[in-house]
Amino acid sequence: MSVSTQQVAGVGGVIVATALPYYEHASAPAGLAVDLDRYAEHCKWLVDNGCHGVGPNGSLGEYSSLTDEERRAVARTAIEAVDGAGKVVVGVHGAGSHQARHWAELAAEDGADGLLCLPPTLYRANRAEIVAHFEAVASIGLPVMVYNNPIDTKVDLTPGLLAEIAGIDNVVAVKEFSGDVRRVLEIRERAPGLQVISGADDVVLESLLMGATGWFAGFPNVFPAESVWLFELATAGRLEQARALYEPLVAAFRWDSRTEFVQAIKLGMDHVGRFGGVCRPPRGPLTPAQREQVEADMARAVAALGKGSL
Repeated sequence: MSVSTQQVAGVGGVIVATALPYYEHASAPAGLAVDLDRYAEHCKWLVDNGCHGVGPNGSLGEYSSLTDEERRAVARTAIEAVDGAGKVVVGVHGAGSHQARHWAELAAEDGADGLLCLPPTLYRANRAEIVAHFEAVASIGLPVMVYNNPIDTKVDLTPGLLAEIAGIDNVVAVKEFSGDVRRVLEIRERAPGLQVISGADDVVLESLLMGATGWFAGFPNVFPAESVWLFELATAGRLEQARALYEPLVAAFRWDSRTEFVQAIKLGMDHVGRFGGVCRPPRGPLTPAQREQVEADMARAVAALGKGSL
């Protein structure tokens, strides 16, 4: 059974958590200025290659290393570059609900299609505080995808808690990044109206087979057309073909669940002739051993794709 047009038109399908390019500039933060022209080209390229949308200002987009002016400019650039050809789901993460709501207001003003929101980012919030945080963001009126990343936030949006959050008007989906694919079915059971979006590249096939309706993705920055094809194979139930495509890619995809995921994905982009480049602090360069492993994992993926795994 294929994913519905309504789901793809909303926050489902393949939405790419976009990496952010920089260029050297002495007066910019850490000597690196955001390259908005290159970023616009990248967003357009992703949608032209079949991705259903882009997600600026996520963790992969290094939102926490940006100034307020840069962060808004990045969101506006994505919205203008996509120009209605795909969905733009803007990250509005904030330490407090007032900050997340502020970014949600700006995203709505700038024409975003939806919002991606973590729970409070610098505080291990309790259940009531988490619900209040999402209520504040959802009050803006745009569709909200809550983001469960217990590794980084130390707050776990469990299936039971998501059932309560799903009752908030305008909360339509969860980006599930716990890595536990058993949760897909449990979330669907407890919150049947909530779309489950795979947030970790290295469990995407498993999640889609269990009923996830989308993929908020990292490595499609490197392999957009192939990633969309994987999504379509999985949601159409064409398991043999999906596995043949997925298995040589998953070693690279595993980097999406590691601490150095931003650096690894940017190196992957460089490997295939796109521009990835460096990161702003606190993210430093990969070690020589890490670079060697990313290059080896990428080489395997590229070789498999070149042999017609599609």
